[in-house]
Amino acid sequence: MADYADVVIVGAGAAGLMAGIWAGRTNPKRRIVLLDSAQKLGAKILVAGGGRCNVTHEVVDETAYAGSSRNAIKKVLKRFDVPPTVEFFRELGVELKREETGKLFPMTDSARTVLDALLRAARTANVNILHPRRVQKIDKQGDVFHVAGDWGSIETPKVVLATGGRSLPKSGSDGHGYSMARALGHHLTARIFPALVPLTLPKDHFICELSGVTVIATLEVRSNTGKQLVGFTDSTLCTHFGLSGPSVLDISRYYINARFDDPDAALRINWLPGKMSEQVEMELQKLGKTTVLRYLSGQVPERLLRALCAEAGVEPVTAGDQLPREARRALVTVLTQCPLPITGNRGYTYAEVTAGGVPLSEVRLETMESRVCPGLYLCGEICDVDGRIGGYNFQWAWASGYVVGVSV
Repeated sequence: MADYADVVIVGAGAAGLMAGIWAGRTNPKRRIVLLDSAQKLGAKILVAGGGRCNVTHEVVDETAYAGSSRNAIKKVLKRFDVPPTVEFFRELGVELKREETGKLFPMTDSARTVLDALLRAARTANVNILHPRRVQKIDKQGDVFHVAGDWGSIETPKVVLATGGRSLPKSGSDGHGYSMARALGHHLTARIFPALVPLTLPKDHFICELSGVTVIATLEVRSNTGKQLVGFTDSTLCTHFGLSGPSVLDISRYYINARFDDPDAALRINWLPGKMSEQVEMELQKLGKTTVLRYLSGQVPERLLRALCAEAGVEPVTAGDQLPREARRALVTVLTQCPLPITGNRGYTYAEVTAGGVPLSEVRLETMESRVCPGLYLCGEICDVDGRIGGYNFQWAWASGYVVGVSV
């Protein structure tokens, strides 16, 4: 005979734990069961922010997100925004600190603090966390869901899908949640792809020789007509496979998405952020006896400086007044509009989030209940919402999980 619960939550990540905590707090008499396939819970929380867990950002609004309509995202975020999030974690014993970038981290600089506090809060709210219990199938007969796996089955009138997307599949978010959503009548976006993911370059590209060099740079996605579609300026890391770092992760989803519609869309990098081509051209023309090496010293690290000069075919010790017009133009292009022949990305294993999923148009925003399958609720990364780096994806998890928890 199947077990019974008032609410079954599938997935004990950030959104699932949040939904469980608030469901338990809202109605302590209900039996809430939280199922997860992992042997050890919270893998994504533990690796977030380099193991420090970037809980949220001091300012979060819909402009930091892509996917579903920003107006829909805004409605959910407003229900549980940054001040209540900070207060919620403070009440759990996790004080947050603000860094220069606006990111909020636990004072302990340890993601373990965040995970332990959430697990404690869930248990205090009488949430029954069972793992490893992989849910293989969810059927609905009448008003009752049958949630089943090798471990048995549970009957329940309410199911929450908080399974995540496909990023970091080792953590359990391997895309199976999408199959269950579809089986219950939902559609998925036509495109589901890795977001916040490092990008790869040809192995013989000069950037791959600069592994470890980090600079602030501007990356831009340009259409085949040369129009700038989106740009990000932030820390940029050269690696043995290509490029990583905040600017690259942020622009990756826009570049990948642009290429679906426009295979000739291109990525360019400006190694001198804030300086346009015309300005650099003028500065080079005015160098006189000053060498290119001297001009660029202090603006970019020397390893990068020499590599950029080599790419442009310019000797670094060339004086400005000895620089032929063609060589100067080549150097300006490499410095400010350097084309990046991206070969691909590092895939879901290295992606921090998944772009695409269940559209918010199929969910009632005031409760996060499915419009197509009453009694089913969705929160977190399974929804078609992905944010920039900096705590935005966690804030979506806290907000959407809270809305589900108080509604379910």
